[in-house]
Amino acid sequence: MLRRLRTAFGKYWARWLLALVLTGAAGAQVMGMLPNRMVERLDLFFYDLRMRVAKPDLDPRIVIIDIDEKSIGELGRWPWSRDVVAQLVKQMTQTYQAQSVGFDVVFAEPDTSSGYGRLEQLAQGPLKDVPQLARQLQMLKPQMDYDARLAEALQGQPVVMGYNLSNESGAIAKGQLPAPAFSVADLGGRALDVTHWQAYGANLPQLQAAARAGGFFNPIPDDDGLIRAVPLIAQVGDHFYESLALATSRVALGGRRIKPVFLQRQDVLFEGQLRDYGALAGIVVEARPQPLFIPVERHLTTLVTYRGAGGPKGGAFRYVPAVDVIRGTYPHDQLDGRIMLVGTTVPGLNDLRATPVNPVYPGVEIHANLIASIIDDDFKARPDFAQGYDALQVLLVGLLLGLLLPMLGPLASMLLTVGAAGALSGLNFWLYDGAGMVLPLATALLLVALLFISNLAWGYLFEYRNRKAIVNLFGEYVAPELVAEMAANPASYNMEGEIRELTVMFSDVRGFTTISESLQPNELREYINVYLTAMSEDIRGNRGTLDKYIGDAVMAFWGAPLEVPDHAARAVATALKMQQTTLLLNEEFIRRNWPPLKIGIGLNSGQMRVGDMGSKIRKAYTVMGDAVNLSSRLESITKVYGVGLLVGQATRQAAPQFAYRELDRVRVKGKNEPVPIYEPLALESDLDAALRAELERWHAALALVRAQRWDDAEAALQALQQEQPRGLYTLYLERIAHYRLTPPAADWDGVTTFETK
Repeated sequence: MLRRLRTAFGKYWARWLLALVLTGAAGAQVMGMLPNRMVERLDLFFYDLRMRVAKPDLDPRIVIIDIDEKSIGELGRWPWSRDVVAQLVKQMTQTYQAQSVGFDVVFAEPDTSSGYGRLEQLAQGPLKDVPQLARQLQMLKPQMDYDARLAEALQGQPVVMGYNLSNESGAIAKGQLPAPAFSVADLGGRALDVTHWQAYGANLPQLQAAARAGGFFNPIPDDDGLIRAVPLIAQVGDHFYESLALATSRVALGGRRIKPVFLQRQDVLFEGQLRDYGALAGIVVEARPQPLFIPVERHLTTLVTYRGAGGPKGGAFRYVPAVDVIRGTYPHDQLDGRIMLVGTTVPGLNDLRATPVNPVYPGVEIHANLIASIIDDDFKARPDFAQGYDALQVLLVGLLLGLLLPMLGPLASMLLTVGAAGALSGLNFWLYDGAGMVLPLATALLLVALLFISNLAWGYLFEYRNRKAIVNLFGEYVAPELVAEMAANPASYNMEGEIRELTVMFSDVRGFTTISESLQPNELREYINVYLTAMSEDIRGNRGTLDKYIGDAVMAFWGAPLEVPDHAARAVATALKMQQTTLLLNEEFIRRNWPPLKIGIGLNSGQMRVGDMGSKIRKAYTVMGDAVNLSSRLESITKVYGVGLLVGQATRQAAPQFAYRELDRVRVKGKNEPVPIYEPLALESDLDAALRAELERWHAALALVRAQRWDDAEAALQALQQEQPRGLYTLYLERIAHYRLTPPAADWDGVTTFETK
């Protein structure tokens, strides 16, 4: 285990360090040390996306009385005369018994449409001498003073008048504000993080005085122009006022007043006096049967939960044409006892807002969404632990992906990355939808993407280059699957020279001169190509490294560049298979009238130098050493013994699972020490009884030869030759005849010496 950890660290430490750096940078961004507008905008995008995927259900409790195209077409252009508005108020409050009514319009100017004001000027001016005119005007005033008629309709009804706040340069206070919700004096010295306003455009005093309450309808767009949050409380001078949505909800719930609630108390010595400071927790509406708590964000705002794309066809609220309410033709079962908001969807009246769900969203429906959240006590809010949550998910993502991605392949890396991003997004949406928590997501997703891309780039720019180098170096020598295995860890392989225990092979075609003379040049080229291809496939198919072609000869070895612990066994198995492949090739060659093929193979194992060797002009990855030379000599003397395959003692010992026929002890040219040589026959487990018996008889005959018992040896060999003629038996019968004529020296050790290669 420790060795694996060391290997992994040596291989991946650079990418792990990069992941640590990226995770640290993401953590710094979360903690505010590396603020990034792109991340903030991306978080806003995810926040918006959550609401876009939601499918709204119709909320029957809140109805929008729409000053729409139909109503304007039938009643005339807006603004309507106040007597029409008074009729609308009476229908909503008396006929349809509205729970509360909020006006998303302001009545800041007196209504002169009846002409009563002009008549009154005439009665006090040029026609003041007509007494009947003054008396008649006094009698007509209740019908012609439309503002008074509207004030009368508002009196005692649950109506909230809307108004606008302003900080524009040169703006002045106009109209009358409603009674404040509370004042600076009520805070006991505490300071509120609230929006401050200098001016306002409010309703006529007589209208505001007659109404139950009033509320401002100012949205505050984010930097991108979209409205995501709306202030619930605003400060004008020393007084604090409620928004239209809050006031309309409070009236509908029978709430008497609202007040801020602080999270904690903390006495702090300030200018010689103890002052009470604390974090604002939210706003409480004192309503029955129990108070209603509203959580707030910075500047006493609350996030708007948009239900649908808005408008008569895309929102969660019913839109009712104002003209149908005035005429009383709208069905009572769909309007009675509802909370009603009066507003407009006509583009020319400038009450369309840009929101996350729709760039042309009716402003009145923003208030409807807020009212629904207030009466349901269902708010989306950023919890106090949002920053800690973000830091934790960044840390977990950095540890998980940073550790695992370097160790995975492209497909597994992609699946892990997609899974991590999906898990983060799914958890985030679940907390938003189920618990109302608006939690950050962008930094964690960006870290996921950066970790994936950095690992991908690292693999391409560095490891791919190394793997390509491995392929270029070894692709001609070893099988593609071995190159792929080596490319998985390119740092472990190179072409530098080193000493290794390997098994080397030499293979050559017998009688190639005769074959070449019997074929046309093109036929000879095809003949040798077919042969070399088949032999090379056998070698590379058993993890062998193809060294070179020397004319019709093939040189290969096992155990480098990729370590092969059973290199000797694989080499023997390959040589046996090459003999079988030769028989199959001969069937094809005979069909094509080509001469049959016969090859000799020599194998030997031992210490040898392997690496890139040659001159400055040309190099090759090859092997050198005494063990290599012996293999070449063994291949040369296969024809002497009439066998297709010879192996040395070291190979036989390293591959004991095969059955061998010992052929001789030889002293090849260039070596003084004799070595036993063997012919591999098959796997020991595959040897049939007849061959096993023949093998035992042969080894007994060989022992007789070495004991110089010529008669017994000759009889044993003749018996074997009659049953299974072999060139080997013929060779030894000839040697016995030679030794009878020329007896060996007294110190003869049974070794055959070869003076040629």
